[in-house]
Amino acid sequence: MISFRNNEKFDKDATIILLDKEQVKQKKFLFKDKTVEEELKELIKSGRFSGEKDEVFPSVIKKNGLVLFVGLGKPQDLTLTALRITVKKALLSSFLKKCEEVELIPNAVDEKSVVAIIEGYLIGTYKWEKYKSKPKDDKSTILKNVHLVAPDKKEFRQAAVICRGVNFTRNLVNDNADVVTADLFEKEVKGLVKGHKNVTLEILNEKELRAKGLNLHVAVNQGSNKEPKLIIIKYNGGGAKEGYTAVLGKGMTFDTGGLNLKPSNHIESMRIDMSGAGAVMGTLKNILELKIPKNIIFAMGLAENAIGPGAYKPGDVFTGYAGKSVEIGNTDAEGRLVLADAIAYLVKNYKPARIIDLATLTGACVVALGFDYSGLFSNNDELARQLVHSSNDTDDRVWRMPVYPEIKDYIKSQIADLKNTSSIRGAGACTAAEFLRTFTEGTEWAHLDIAGSAFVENGCRMYFNHGATGAGVRLVTHYLVNN
Repeated sequence: MISFRNNEKFDKDATIILLDKEQVKQKKFLFKDKTVEEELKELIKSGRFSGEKDEVFPSVIKKNGLVLFVGLGKPQDLTLTALRITVKKALLSSFLKKCEEVELIPNAVDEKSVVAIIEGYLIGTYKWEKYKSKPKDDKSTILKNVHLVAPDKKEFRQAAVICRGVNFTRNLVNDNADVVTADLFEKEVKGLVKGHKNVTLEILNEKELRAKGLNLHVAVNQGSNKEPKLIIIKYNGGGAKEGYTAVLGKGMTFDTGGLNLKPSNHIESMRIDMSGAGAVMGTLKNILELKIPKNIIFAMGLAENAIGPGAYKPGDVFTGYAGKSVEIGNTDAEGRLVLADAIAYLVKNYKPARIIDLATLTGACVVALGFDYSGLFSNNDELARQLVHSSNDTDDRVWRMPVYPEIKDYIKSQIADLKNTSSIRGAGACTAAEFLRTFTEGTEWAHLDIAGSAFVENGCRMYFNHGATGAGVRLVTHYLVNN
């Protein structure tokens, strides 16, 4: 948990003081305690602390707690990402191993810096340890509360809410595939919306999906013994004449690749293929808690791409909800099939003003952009600009990729209206996006390919530890709040 206080008190197990080199050089600090100030000046004079990046010096000058001086480096080199990383490292420092309550004095109290510190704490110190046993001789304590010396402002409380939504998503993505099924998504959704009178819910189970003709969605799930679902939450927070923004997530609760089976070193983490739906859940949680006055539709296409006697096959042709037939070029290009039916269903039955979809859709996007950026595709320049702006403000990074007329030729089929894979080598992320675009019927649309950004393998990336990152939650929440 995080709380805010106007002045430092040095009354917790430890106090962290963030200092950049210029503050150290000028000896101008944001705290007023004479004892601490004198100690710091002595450290500076002796050359033991200069405010260099990643410099940490512990002191026990306070009877009731540790004081940790943390360097940030030159202020002109201090990015908000670097600030988040430093806060994370400081709070996870071995010096704080036995601290439950920590006070944190920032180097600056402008809005962007304080939000970055909040994120460095709440997002940076998150660890997925549900299934780890704790050694009997482990005497370390869990950091429970950070008391930030900053004004108690709405923007800062809102940032904390959004971080909790990010971590809610991370919990879903990190857990076992046989725990986080479509049934669990339904249960979690019902729990989130309970008591909210401005919310309506539509859930299509396998019977309804078949009856309504969402055959692409059903086909993907044919090899599984778990039921597929399309879950749609209509949040009525705005005026009666205001259009709806639809936020749609790909929810493959496990993706074996189907009969085009994924190889070792790729299949093991494929529980993360529901990260798009997980991001929608985290965003839904945020919007409900913040009571945003907008009209929004949240949707999740949920299925499991498993192998079994009923599994769909390469070369099969299915006609989806939009009435377009699709040749299956590869059973591992399954997410776009589920999303295509969901997009078509939303366009026809809900008529949203715009659609934003999130999906761990293609390895090609990882090849193009690596792991720190999501790919952004859009048929509308203004929507794309707004999402890029939200990306810049949240550090939930996107890079715009091309959508262009000639790319439609890549997904032509000899035997059907479309093919779910490209007939031409290359541009894999672009052709997947183009496949989705063909089902939008001209609706404003943006696609976020979070295949690279949604998960950290074996270690740390920026201020994320191993596991899910909650990619898309901060970005889309910011967009919905501000547009």
